[in-house]
Amino acid sequence: MLHLPLLRAGQAYRSLTVTVLDDLAGGEPVAEVSQANPGLIARDLARAADHRRELAALPVAELLAISRRAGKLFAEAELPVGKATQSPEDYVRQVSATTGLPRTLARANMAKARFVMEEMETVLGGLTRGLELEILDRGHGLQDGRPLSYRRQTDVLGAVLPSNSPGVHSLWIPALALKTPLALKPGSREPWTPYRIAQAWLAAGCPPAALSCYPSGYDGARELLLRCGRSLLYGDRSTVEPWETDPRVQIHGPGWSKVLLEGDAAERWEEHLELIAESVAANGGRSCINASGVWTSAHGRQLAAALAARLAAIEALPLDHPRAALAAFPDRRAAERVSAWIDARLRRPGAEDVTARLRPGGRVAEAGGCAFLLPTVVYCSDPAHPLAQAELLFPFVAVVEAPRRDLARRLGPTLVLSALTEDPALRDELLAAPGVERLNFGPVPTTRVDWSQPHEGNLFEHLYRQRAYQAAAG
Repeated sequence: MLHLPLLRAGQAYRSLTVTVLDDLAGGEPVAEVSQANPGLIARDLARAADHRRELAALPVAELLAISRRAGKLFAEAELPVGKATQSPEDYVRQVSATTGLPRTLARANMAKARFVMEEMETVLGGLTRGLELEILDRGHGLQDGRPLSYRRQTDVLGAVLPSNSPGVHSLWIPALALKTPLALKPGSREPWTPYRIAQAWLAAGCPPAALSCYPSGYDGARELLLRCGRSLLYGDRSTVEPWETDPRVQIHGPGWSKVLLEGDAAERWEEHLELIAESVAANGGRSCINASGVWTSAHGRQLAAALAARLAAIEALPLDHPRAALAAFPDRRAAERVSAWIDARLRRPGAEDVTARLRPGGRVAEAGGCAFLLPTVVYCSDPAHPLAQAELLFPFVAVVEAPRRDLARRLGPTLVLSALTEDPALRDELLAAPGVERLNFGPVPTTRVDWSQPHEGNLFEHLYRQRAYQAAAG
């Protein structure tokens, strides 16, 4: 059987403890994965300063060249997986088999990671707001004639990663170009992407000491978060909540992203239906940047009905089907639990499932040996209804109708907001809203990422802090 070892400072290591990853469709084993225990992680992290010095010895310009090579290798090369090798098609097939992501979407996410690696200079320009990157090589320098210096916040960036979509891994890759080694804890069903990215960087010339990968359980994740000076944590509300007050941990939890229509845009909602559908359903609805809410000042019921009809065209298809656009759940019982959770909340007045009449067979479907949840549109006449702020791992969206005066006030936390309004006062309210992380004015899908802009938090500011710096002449 294929074996995925740990990576300890770039070196493969086979653990005595392994877990077996199975194929969601057939149940056959796909690979066994070595597991790291907390003691092993702690021993390795004790050498983090040495590992950082090795990576920091390379100038940023060389790291950018390594990144470009790594992007090409990640997408095109045969790369090591333990004692075996993995082609790009092997990777796509394995990601799909263990996560339930259709192969079409696995390939699309592969292209996202390649783009970030090959365009790393643009990405760093957005994160650093145009900093002269040579300043990181020297530790100080001049920017527009002004002296600048930055101090590092950590010797290593820990990352506790999810299994929902490979695209999220694009967010931690820039740490390497920013001279910061990585200690990765992959999602339990998706070790493939972190491992392949690491192997691509190693093949491209990255110092091995900069890359460690520790598949593990909760205890391993906790060890990383406690011992790394800076970390990224991905997960649902229950996972991230205990760490929200820890400044060392950058949280990547639920997004609650939304599309807002007001005034003329709400009156002419039909013109924006494709944008809304794309925001809800792209990437199988699995991303934190997928819209889980559409807030409108008028015509909410009509919009919800039309959106339901549009999303009902998305079928449950086998994962290898060329038109597959929905991701599978680990088993039918998991899908049924989510469906029952929705139905329980629909019993409270103020919300209705407008897709129910379009799927006489129910919300749970099967295809190719896998279980799926079909797209669901809920119309909420009550902005306080619990489903108005729900986010689930499939194309689920609440269309919420609220008066103009309540739109900004009732939005709640929002990772991405695409606001279709020409009202200057409302635009000012949205610009001032502390809960809105990324703001698009105009017809921009929530899922469209501009890599010259920070995504969720700013990785550079998480890793570096500007210090007061003066140098006397002579």
